[in-house]
Amino acid sequence: MEATGTRRRASRRAIGSWLLFDWAAQPWFTLVTTFVFGPYFTARLAADPVSGQALWGYAAAAAGLVIAACSPILGAIADTSGARKPWIAGFSVMIVAGSVGLWFAAPGAEWAIAIALVAFAVGTIGTEFATVFTNAMMPDLVPEHRLGRLSGTGWAVGYVGGLVSLMLMLAFFVGDPETGTTLFGVAPAFGLAPERYEGDRASGLFTAAWYLVFVIPLFLFTPDVPRRMSVAAALRPGLRELAATLRGLRRDTNATRYLVANMIYTDGMVALTVFGAIYAASVYGWTSIELGLFGIVIIFAGIFGSYVGGRLDDRIGPKPVVIGSLIILALATTLILSIDATHILFIIPAAAPPPGDGLFASTGERVYLALGIMIGLTVGPMQAASRTLLVRIAPLGKMTEYFGLYALTGKVTSFAGPLAVGALTTMSGSQRVGISIVVVFFVVGAALLAGVRPSRMAISAGSAASR
Repeated sequence: MEATGTRRRASRRAIGSWLLFDWAAQPWFTLVTTFVFGPYFTARLAADPVSGQALWGYAAAAAGLVIAACSPILGAIADTSGARKPWIAGFSVMIVAGSVGLWFAAPGAEWAIAIALVAFAVGTIGTEFATVFTNAMMPDLVPEHRLGRLSGTGWAVGYVGGLVSLMLMLAFFVGDPETGTTLFGVAPAFGLAPERYEGDRASGLFTAAWYLVFVIPLFLFTPDVPRRMSVAAALRPGLRELAATLRGLRRDTNATRYLVANMIYTDGMVALTVFGAIYAASVYGWTSIELGLFGIVIIFAGIFGSYVGGRLDDRIGPKPVVIGSLIILALATTLILSIDATHILFIIPAAAPPPGDGLFASTGERVYLALGIMIGLTVGPMQAASRTLLVRIAPLGKMTEYFGLYALTGKVTSFAGPLAVGALTTMSGSQRVGISIVVVFFVVGAALLAGVRPSRMAISAGSAASR
């Protein structure tokens, strides 16, 4: 630890090890949720794409409901008891178990759909809870004026991890059922059978192994706050602290407004992340390889966007970064909804991609790819700046508790968002109508966030109180 003012800051090795958590956890979102297993479930495992999108949304909703109910309570207990690493270790078990469980969701297997949905929900809960506790470590690692850079770099490192893991999956594991080969033109490793989609299902096994390897430095080298009491002993005072915080939020309209805004726009972001690639797979019939290449392009954009966004955060503050990102996301999502297999902007004719036309050969596919790049450039900065904005609002002594509330507000309508997408898709019989709700979340969230006032005094006050 290095001294900075009256507080001690972590070494470069400790900070680098903290950054590796984003690298370790990202394949869950990249491979499982978005580009490999999610589209496989919708297009290959479920009875049809519409019911598949609805079921995937319901599973995300169930996981979000658990996270919404439990995360602030766990955060309050953790702040009272002290150490965060034991919590991260416990939720890491859920990440690995959920990832491994996906392998058993084979086409035609008994209970395959139920196995996939339960494993997805378990892994999502573990990943989100582990992130609550790693986020809360941020103020103990760097000075206040470098929080934006730390958060943005974390997201960029995560994107690189997602990119590398996706490229490895496409190169060596995921085979095209028609050709029997991977993107590199070789047979899938370990004899994985493309016709049984074993490469798609192996994305869960790969995610588990990746996480186990790269989360180790966090436990070895990143400092944790001292343990002050056992979890059982911390339960009652932790819940009292949470109750006091919730009562205080009624008086702190600024923090309340931010948390409500985060609740709304995060719901839109989660739904877009979950269903964007699924929509493309259904509209254009993209295979796992085409979806993977689409993901690689988006991730490259996300790396650049997160890196630049972190520096913009330190220069102009997190609030303008978040609002600007939300405006771009609303525009890009609206344009995506204007595209189908034969039209652009709802009414402009565009030839449907013929069989064997090559990668992204039709006009509609190229426009979709361009909009994906636009989204990739903005999602990372929005998420990174959102957590630094909370750091500028929350008292330091209640950081984990506030990040628990942050997870709560990020999930309390996040379970409703996928549920709304699933319900709208079922009622309308249209994936486009189901996804359209996310535009409303972006617009309303940005409008609410406009009235939030970031303050550096929250950290200073928290520091003074904790000394």
